[in-house]
Amino acid sequence: MTTTAVTTTSTTSPTSPTTTSTVTDELRATAARLVAGGRGILAADESPRTMSRRLEEAGVAPTEEQRRAYRELLLTGEDLAAGVSGVILCDETLRQHLADGRPFPAALADAGIQTGIKVDTGTVPLEGGEDGETLTEGLDGLADRVAEYVELGAEFAKWRAVLHLGAGRPSSLALEANADALAAYARTCQDGGLVPIVEPEILSAGGHRIEVCAAATARTLATLCRALDRAGVDPAAMVLKPNMVTAGEGARQTAGPAEVARATVDTLRATVPDELAGVAFLSGGQPSVIAAANLAAIRRRGGPWPLTFSFGRALVSPALLAWRGDPAAAGAGREALRREVDRAVAA
Repeated sequence: MTTTAVTTTSTTSPTSPTTTSTVTDELRATAARLVAGGRGILAADESPRTMSRRLEEAGVAPTEEQRRAYRELLLTGEDLAAGVSGVILCDETLRQHLADGRPFPAALADAGIQTGIKVDTGTVPLEGGEDGETLTEGLDGLADRVAEYVELGAEFAKWRAVLHLGAGRPSSLALEANADALAAYARTCQDGGLVPIVEPEILSAGGHRIEVCAAATARTLATLCRALDRAGVDPAAMVLKPNMVTAGEGARQTAGPAEVARATVDTLRATVPDELAGVAFLSGGQPSVIAAANLAAIRRRGGPWPLTFSFGRALVSPALLAWRGDPAAAGAGREALRREVDRAVAA
């Protein structure tokens, strides 16, 4: 991928001294902060529908106020910034306020944490793809939404592509279509002043061996990097959020942390440019202990980019179970989150 300066529509006057290079430097600095010092990114961006389902499973009323209260619990823990550099929110949360009246982005900024926003609108069946394959949507009107999100305090964004393994999957069509969408999203974000987190996730469902996941991940990342290069995306102003290379959830032979680290880092080295700002791995549904052990091994193996985490369920599920909608248990929820963040940072 060629490092390319991106253009952007400035919100300043035509005579402003702001230049393309200045904007690019700002984006690169933001991306670097997201992956610096061993801190990671907290993915708290479930849609209202998904979050409501998880609240119900925990015995909590699935209301807008309870969703807001749960997000406040997560984001107001003492010293959260010691382990978390940024938090990805959904559109609903980005517009909500804490009980003290501060907008969520302002509260995060006060704590020294950057605000992110999920900008894709979900998946639809991929026409012509293999059974079950999908394409992530959200490009329509994206430039306008990016501009609004910047005004609301967002500094980075996220877009997730979902890829399946097995029975001819991921097909070349699915790889190319999702890579092109990720590249168009990333370029639009950089043009509009947001650092893109680019997330091509190969789902861990199935009984495949780790070698199968490695081959599919290599194809995915190679296809993605070609698309990013064609779109003129600056790799130093973006963060890659890939899956770790693991055996499938139902595999007869599991892979330990050392094997996961070798396969993951070797695949990244073969496909991803050194100029990339950093790599923040998704947990992919792994239990927090396993995700942290794999991350620790990956970090020990090392690479030319910072290696960190962007976990969701692995961090927040224990907090939800400790809280369960009881205001008196908010402290227990925050402590549960802090334990999981500390585990990931220490990996």
